[in-house]
Amino acid sequence: MVGAAEDLEPPLPMEVEDLLMWLTAERGRAANTISAYRRDLRTYVAWLRERGRPLNEVAEADLVDYVGGLRARGLAPASVARALVPVRSLHRFLAEEGRVATDPGAHVELPKVPRGLPKALTEAEVGRLLDAPAGDGPAVVRDRAMIEVLYGTGLRVSELVGLSLGDLDLDAALLRAFGKGSKERIVPVGTPAVRALVAWLGPGGRPVLAPAQWQRRGDAEAVFLNLRGGRLSRQGAWDILRRYARLVGLEGKLSPHVLRHSCATHMLDHGADIRAVQELLGHASISTTQVYTLVSTERLWEVYRNAHPRARHGR
Repeated sequence: MVGAAEDLEPPLPMEVEDLLMWLTAERGRAANTISAYRRDLRTYVAWLRERGRPLNEVAEADLVDYVGGLRARGLAPASVARALVPVRSLHRFLAEEGRVATDPGAHVELPKVPRGLPKALTEAEVGRLLDAPAGDGPAVVRDRAMIEVLYGTGLRVSELVGLSLGDLDLDAALLRAFGKGSKERIVPVGTPAVRALVAWLGPGGRPVLAPAQWQRRGDAEAVFLNLRGGRLSRQGAWDILRRYARLVGLEGKLSPHVLRHSCATHMLDHGADIRAVQELLGHASISTTQVYTLVSTERLWEVYRNAHPRARHGR
């Protein structure tokens, strides 16, 4: 039904399609990113059509009005900023391609977004989650391996389900992950995660779920399979994590990235070098990783306030 609804929409201008093609072919943007850009640009183009404003006549004042309209709809600053990114990209692209004389978005600033701290579980809470998959069935063995790998390596859920058998070198305790923009990195795998992967890949795990005939290309190489014998999806992995979170009383604390955040926070808590954590997580910028140092500092202050008599009562 979604596809049918989209078919009723007016086609996007050729300029927008050209931008999306350029982002795909030249910049290597992921399919999910392109879909999000298409969705936000469709909203923007519809807004321009309502005002009878052609793309090549948009001025800075129009973009300011557009931002004002997004805010008037009650969107949070982060949502406004996200919606504005593809719009600015479109106008910059048209200016750099020489299709318009100036870039109307060059001086339109993104809304300031308060930088929240990543939520991380305590080490005790992670321990409860790791112990949650109980039993020896193939699905339980898979789930145990998934959770161990997510916490032990700091992989994104999308990177986890994207793993293929050729990406694993368990003898060397290493795996190859493909992050944002298909950037490749080599990640060490801790002993518990290696042990869990060996069990999953052994006779009582993955081979039990592997079908006699693979339905889709690439499924045969997938590390993690669903119960139908296909590559486990990101949503499928998230549903599994959420089920175990409910079992151990962590339902309100779990998000798709929470084990990644917990991995980074706990490493820094135990003295890891921030550059090493940056490399492990595949962050392009050290500033992204530095957010986790704020988490550790906040925890330090919390412990200090709760434990030191001078912190609680003053002099």
